[in-house]
Amino acid sequence: MTLLETRELRKSFGGLVAVDGVSFTVESGQIKALIGPNGAGKTTLFNLVTGLIPPDRGTVRFKGKDLTGRKPYQVARAGVSRTFQNPSLFGRMNVLENVMVGRHSRSRSEFWGCALRLPGQRREEAQIRETAFQELSFVGLCPLALFPAAALTFGQRRMAELARALATGPEMLLLDEPASGLNTSEKRELADLIRRIRQRGITVLLVEHDMSMVMRLSDAVVVLHNGAKIAEGTPAEIQSNEEVVRVYLGGDTLPSTDARRS
Repeated sequence: MTLLETRELRKSFGGLVAVDGVSFTVESGQIKALIGPNGAGKTTLFNLVTGLIPPDRGTVRFKGKDLTGRKPYQVARAGVSRTFQNPSLFGRMNVLENVMVGRHSRSRSEFWGCALRLPGQRREEAQIRETAFQELSFVGLCPLALFPAAALTFGQRRMAELARALATGPEMLLLDEPASGLNTSEKRELADLIRRIRQRGITVLLVEHDMSMVMRLSDAVVVLHNGAKIAEGTPAEIQSNEEVVRVYLGGDTLPSTDARRS
């Protein structure tokens, strides 16, 4: 089943075309990668899908529902969550509170229920707290739940942001360069974690520069260059695509899909 579909998305900033008529789909249960050189338009495309910026033209559909131009909180409520290249946490909150912020996007309590601390609101807050603990446990940060977010290492901040994204209860998760800044051991752990996220029934769209990780993880790959889609296919097909190799690696060979077995 097609979960996400973009049709002819275009976005320009002044005279610079950042995304130029990009169309692709993501099927339910896939891990799909979005790759390309720096400046190819990958993060801009994520921003269009998640409502941070509106497209000049084109549409975004999720589960057949038009999300074009929706606000980020509306996109999150529809079932699409994301992380960012640079983890953005509330430094004066502890780790648990940061993750609870994500779950609050699903909160049903109205203003007066919160202000008066009505029983329904207190029950909901306890559920939000429990969900946040569960997601911290999932990413391996439960022992640091009460630590200030500002005290975390870079890799731990990435995991905390991922836990916050998962706390929104997404059906689809967009990961923007999640391996950036991680060491080799942390990258292996991240790859295992992404597989476990898929096992939970969450579809993953991944922007990543680490081609070994892309080849190991992805079911399918979309390649952008100068804002336009130049190729789409399985990792093996992308590896053997001459245009992709030329524009993306200057003629070098992409990592082998044999790496998927490692």
